[in-house]
Amino acid sequence: MKIFSLRLPLFLFVLGATAFARAAASHVFQCPMHPWIKSDHAGTCTVCGMELVELAPTARTPEGVVALPASSLTAIGVETTTVARQPLLRTVRVNGRIDDDDTRHRILSARVPGRVEKLGIDYVGAEVAAGAPLATIYSPEMLTAQRVYLERLKAGAPAYSSAELSAAREQLQLLGLTADDLAQLDQTRTPSAIVVVRAPSAGTVVSKSVYEGQYVQASDRLFEIGDFSRMWFVFEAYEQDIPWIHIGEKIEVTTRAVPGEIIHTTVEFIDPNFNETTRTTRVRATLPNPHFSVNGEPHRLPHRVLAEGTVLVESPAVLAAPRSAVLDSGRGPVAYVALGDDRFEQRVLTLGRRGDSLVEVLSGLKENENVVTTGALLLDAQAQLVREASTHDQATAMTMPSTYSPKGMAATPAPTDKFSALAVAALDAADALASDDFARYQKLFPSLAPAADRFPNLPKLTLGDSLKAARRSFEPWSTAVADVLKPQRTQLGLKIFQCPMAPVLGKGRWVQRSQPVKNPFFGAAMPDCGEEVP
Repeated sequence: MKIFSLRLPLFLFVLGATAFARAAASHVFQCPMHPWIKSDHAGTCTVCGMELVELAPTARTPEGVVALPASSLTAIGVETTTVARQPLLRTVRVNGRIDDDDTRHRILSARVPGRVEKLGIDYVGAEVAAGAPLATIYSPEMLTAQRVYLERLKAGAPAYSSAELSAAREQLQLLGLTADDLAQLDQTRTPSAIVVVRAPSAGTVVSKSVYEGQYVQASDRLFEIGDFSRMWFVFEAYEQDIPWIHIGEKIEVTTRAVPGEIIHTTVEFIDPNFNETTRTTRVRATLPNPHFSVNGEPHRLPHRVLAEGTVLVESPAVLAAPRSAVLDSGRGPVAYVALGDDRFEQRVLTLGRRGDSLVEVLSGLKENENVVTTGALLLDAQAQLVREASTHDQATAMTMPSTYSPKGMAATPAPTDKFSALAVAALDAADALASDDFARYQKLFPSLAPAADRFPNLPKLTLGDSLKAARRSFEPWSTAVADVLKPQRTQLGLKIFQCPMAPVLGKGRWVQRSQPVKNPFFGAAMPDCGEEVP
């Protein structure tokens, strides 16, 4: 009899756990914020102290379907949006620089050997007109060539044929004499050793490689001239940006060199050759120079200054769902569809392009279905618990921790419960920030403090008044949370990712369920910046 009395509580615990696992109990109460806390009677959550709410019986709930009472849905704050065919809007932000038009770039080289007697332009940045003298070179070779030409010219046809005269004239042209120089030589009949190097077109001196008194050889570089009347905005585009950027797409360019002004242009060229190291390719657009402001004031764009560009893209109408509705699970992206009667079905999705707030759905959802956009992470946690409970039998129940309380069926949380609560809070918060959804993060923020109460060493977390401020506070907190959860990540089914370019710590970490990477510190600006921590 004593043996029976000692085994009775354990037997009741096993029986209760099995009943929970198979959803046979007629009344099951659950915490809205911590779905793994259940009881067969009303009470409070052992983690956060919230009132438990009654669940609908789940015995006949099909696999992949989650059923919750209306009170739980209200507490969680579940919201849905209708899936529809609509355009995808994407704002691609890029960084580049203002460069000169490469097709109008000229390099002037010495055409004869000699000594630089005088420079017409002696500093970089000077503006030159077409035909302006840039340098004067004393060249004995030019003097000899002119004497040969004049000798044949004076001797005339009896002494030299027309072919020999033409050859001497062509030699002078090869050495740098222009048609005007030859006409003057024909008129004066006086040879000269002076060669004048002139600007072939108007432009700006980009570089200067000679000084007065310097000896130069034929083909030595003298000047480099760029035409700044038309500039290029050149930037690097990543692989994930290429589906959005096409020739003719509109770009808004801004630069600190012309503050407050927005220059409107279009994409002119996309280099098909990717850089193997950075996995980027060069894209350019043409800008007028000077640029005229809305008030008609001219602003010259300096050479090689940094600039930022915003590519505004709108795709044709596609089947699209909000990005906040998509969760990353071990089986790929999933979403939850409202079936009515407080039931929600998990759908595995195949996704296409990602817009600013919408994502293209290739399969998994149908038009006019209602998909969960807020509270989906908690529904996913409930679905995992239901799947685990459906496979839980009496033998596994015997291994449950002995923190069972015979009064009713409420159990003190298992040792990992506090980690589970922290994990759920961190997952949902990171997903909201990665989706650039500050409104959802604001709704989730009050639940973060109770989840972190059992970890006094975590940094203080503040909401802030903007997405940027929220991310700056979240980064140290998330990094500390990732370190706390690292020993438990296998049991909790988590992956830890680290961004090597985090704006606050330099190396910030966060938790996710699975790939692909969704960076909460940058969001859509750098969504895949990060790698999994081994």
